[in-house]
Amino acid sequence: MPTPDQLFTYSAPPTPGLAGRFLEPPFSVLDRRQGRWQDRRRQWDAIGLHSETGRSPELVHDYSATMRVKSRSSDAGTSIFDPALAELIIAWWSREGDQILDPFAGGSVRGVVSSCMGRRYTGVDLSADQVKANRRQADLGSPDMPPQWICGDSADIDALLDDAVEADLIMTCPPYGDLERYSDDPADLSTMGWEDFQTAYRTILSTTVERLRQDRFVAVVVSDIKDRDGAYRGLPALTSDALTAAGCRIVTDAVILDPLGSKQMMCERPFKANRTLTRVHQNLIVGVKGDRHVATARLDAAQHDPIAS
Repeated sequence: MPTPDQLFTYSAPPTPGLAGRFLEPPFSVLDRRQGRWQDRRRQWDAIGLHSETGRSPELVHDYSATMRVKSRSSDAGTSIFDPALAELIIAWWSREGDQILDPFAGGSVRGVVSSCMGRRYTGVDLSADQVKANRRQADLGSPDMPPQWICGDSADIDALLDDAVEADLIMTCPPYGDLERYSDDPADLSTMGWEDFQTAYRTILSTTVERLRQDRFVAVVVSDIKDRDGAYRGLPALTSDALTAAGCRIVTDAVILDPLGSKQMMCERPFKANRTLTRVHQNLIVGVKGDRHVATARLDAAQHDPIAS
């Protein structure tokens, strides 16, 4: 299992230039296809992450349309958050000892990576089976700071968390509409129509941001989704608007380029049918609650942070 120090050194020769200083060049395009990115992902996979555990094989409604970040194919055909992306978000917008809060904590990746990097992680998920599966992987993290998962509805997060839990970073990835249906629970966003989804999603982001300390960041990985007629719904725009309404300012964003994989074979049919381009990217939306300069100075003040130096 990697230690916090090993996360920034690895066993491979140091990467020169910007990637060596920041893990990845701090540009608005994050390329998961690059060899150095894949190397980092493989190191995380090697510790035994199985984030798909706890999900039903019948989860995916339309696998060809699923756009969530994947680190590798899963036997269940479900999406897996890329641990190298989690590592990057944690390194860039938090520091050791920070509390990370995740209101959509399906899968174990973000919790385990946070723990390995010396952060305290609390994730909330509606599925009891998913929370149990996540907890079985808690020992992949640091024994000094094990990840914590709570079963419940993030719309009522205050009833689930101790009053003392305040976040230094919100890091999450919401359900992409009903592309993957996680349960039959009516409180599950993946079961909702679009209007109800928007209302519940705004509520969850708002209640979670209330738990975010002043002068701290929030990072959401999201992609757009389509309605039944093939028109985009605007999920990234909804995310930015909901965070703004919750008291954050959107201060930066990035396009995440996904590995092409089977999409190279899947792209021909929709293009010939209606000139639809196959989506091979997602969005990272970063906001700040309070003053971005104060928030950045707090991170730079961490002398143990190699990025600050």
